[in-house]
Amino acid sequence: MRKLENSELERKSIEDFKKSEKTPLILVLDDIRSLHNIGSVFRTADAFLIEKIILCGITATPPNKEIHKTALGATETVAWEHHENVLEVIENLKKDNVLTLAIEQVESAIFLQDFKVEKNQKYALVFGNEVYGVAQEAVAICDGCIEIPQLGTKHSLNIAVSAGIVVWDLFQKLNWPNTIS
Repeated sequence: MRKLENSELERKSIEDFKKSEKTPLILVLDDIRSLHNIGSVFRTADAFLIEKIILCGITATPPNKEIHKTALGATETVAWEHHENVLEVIENLKKDNVLTLAIEQVESAIFLQDFKVEKNQKYALVFGNEVYGVAQEAVAICDGCIEIPQLGTKHSLNIAVSAGIVVWDLFQKLNWPNTIS
């Protein structure tokens, strides 16, 4: 086995990325404090051709040196916007027939491995603050909740890690549905 050189990775140009068909996922980040977490989510969104990121509340926006450290240029490829109020964002997404899902530990949450994607459905995944998670008011108006099963003592994952896990899971279910049992 030989490690591939960067020139062998068939990387898209910024222009090609913007023209590419996007994965029907919108990531909503509400009150994220860590600039490194924000940058990491941008990088994950770039990797999986995510439609856009909506930054809410105190979540910082590009251009920002600290976001750029982990985004590595993904703020130039991934579409994003900022809104103050996550509740208004969720309501507007729902009006546009986007299925809104909080990523949180709540009563009646669907475990990630049990979540079934629907063809021709667009999804918005709502991720919350590093300490408090998704606000209860936001959970209450979402169409549902997905929980990442955890078996250890913490039952808490970094928001960038959570986003990576959920985005990968939905991406592969949307793109390779026949590989899912």
